[in-house]
Amino acid sequence: MAKILVVDDDAAILDLVGNVLNKDGHFVTKVSNPLKINMEKVTNYDLILLDIMMPGIDGFSLCLKIRELVDCPILFLTAKTEESSLVNGLSLGADDYICKPFGVMELRARIAAHLRREHREHSVRMVLGRVCFHLSLKQMTVDNKEIPLTKTEYEICEFLARNCGQIFSKEQILEQVFGFDSESNDNTITTHIKNIRLKFSDYNCMPIKTVWGIGYKWEKEEH
Repeated sequence: MAKILVVDDDAAILDLVGNVLNKDGHFVTKVSNPLKINMEKVTNYDLILLDIMMPGIDGFSLCLKIRELVDCPILFLTAKTEESSLVNGLSLGADDYICKPFGVMELRARIAAHLRREHREHSVRMVLGRVCFHLSLKQMTVDNKEIPLTKTEYEICEFLARNCGQIFSKEQILEQVFGFDSESNDNTITTHIKNIRLKFSDYNCMPIKTVWGIGYKWEKEEH
């Protein structure tokens, strides 16, 4: 059972999400006014759902403030599907997004998948050429310099690196990293990989390769 914060100015969405997650045994806190969130208590939650378009403060700005305080999964509830918006949101520290309107089964699957990720056990260290994964800390370094990845960006990198040289489709990465398979959300992987590559480019390092028409793979880059 998890403690979940849901922030949305739409009362109908709040009630729907609250009812679904309560039936699954979770403890749900519903907030309709984002300006009234008690920031001192956000560390108490295991997962946070944020609407993007809200009065007073938008979900992106709120995500940025919350991410400075918590390490739990943050998911956007959004009707906005423009790639620029998704890139922006995911780069601010969000892990995923759910597009409105969404089904009950999809909502349950997403929440369950992200909560499972939080309980995975990792070994200690994995080195692939210039890149080192500090698995217990969920940190990645290039030439001993840490790359500031979000939780989801790190999970994608670790999955591909553990299977170095193998090619995976966006659907396979989505299923392995998030624990579910949904073709409608392939954009999540595309967007995260764009953000990862931007961060790698600062170190003149690009281990994630695109295999056109198939997917992505990790190639070890030597010193």
